[in-house]
Formats: sequence, C-alpha cells, structure tokens
Amino acid sequence: MKKLLSIVFVSLSLTGCVDWVDGIDDLKVFVEKARAAAPGKIEPLPESKPYESFVYEGASLREPFRPLLPEQPEAVAGEPGAVADNGIKPDSERIKDYLETFSVDDLEMVGIIFKRGQKSSWALVRDPNAEVHRVTVGDRMGLDYGEIVALDERKIQLKEIISNGRGGWMYRSRTLALEEQE
Repeated sequence: MKKLLSIVFVSLSLTGCVDWVDGIDDLKVFVEKARAAAPGKIEPLPESKPYESFVYEGASLREPFRPLLPEQPEAVAGEPGAVADNGIKPDSERIKDYLETFSVDDLEMVGIIFKRGQKSSWALVRDPNAEVHRVTVGDRMGLDYGEIVALDERKIQLKEIISNGRGGWMYRSRTLALEEQE
C-alpha cells in the first residue's frame, strides 16, 4: 500500500510540473522577442562639475550682531537705556517738501539741467504719480529727512537722518542714480 501511494503521489507531482511547464509558452515568446530586439541605448552619466573651493572673506567685515555705534554711558543718571545726545535729530517742526511724502525707492532721477556760466544745476526727479520735479542742492526728498548734498550728471547724493536703534539719530548717505536708457 505504501508503494501504491508513493507511485500515485509521484505521478500527480509530475502532472503538475508538466502543466506548469506548458503554461510558460508566453514567457518563452517574450524572452525571444526581447533578445531579437535591438538593445536599448543607455544615456551617458551627466558630467559632474569639478569642486570649486570657496574662501570666506567675511571675517574682515563688521560683525552683524554688534551695534553700529558703541554703547554710550547713560546720559541722565537713573534712566536706564538713555542715549547721550550726539546733536543729530530731524527738524520735526519744518514743513515738509512734496517729495518728502515718497520713499527714495519710489523716486527716479530722469535727467539733469546745467545752465552755462552758473555753478548751480538742477536734477529732474519723477515721482510715482509720473510728475517731474526740479531739485537742487539743499532741497529735501524721501521719508527719512533726506537732504540733497551734491548733484552731478549721473546721480543725486542725499544725506538722510535715520534712527540708530537706541533712541538716537545718525546720518546715512544715499544715492539716487540716473537709469541707463537703451
């Protein structure tokens, strides 16, 4: 009986193998087509850029977390954080000029007028409303109490009064340049 069972088991196992082997005809066809087809083209690897070293040169610049002005002793005893008066402050009682209602970034230098035989010249400045104004040394413009200190054929130099961040004021130079026309 054991012999009979083992023969039946072997024959059933072989029958399963034959069915499985017969079921791979489509796989054989696929492999033959793949081998017959032209081999695919592999694109070359992208060229890698050579390493470029970088030399940090910011060590010689001002430290960004230090104040622009050195700490000053208290101006008035008993008032912590008081700043000594350096004499710089905007004239808040002066009536502002029309161009002081715009930021310097919104103003555009569009030309210059020189008069023969005279030292004075005028710069032409366009405001955001597309109006052109004539300005000269001593005129004021910008939101930061800017005063025109010099003019030439390419730029207007301003001296602005800005907060120093500690309750006082300081000067800042600013330039409004004539834009290149194409």
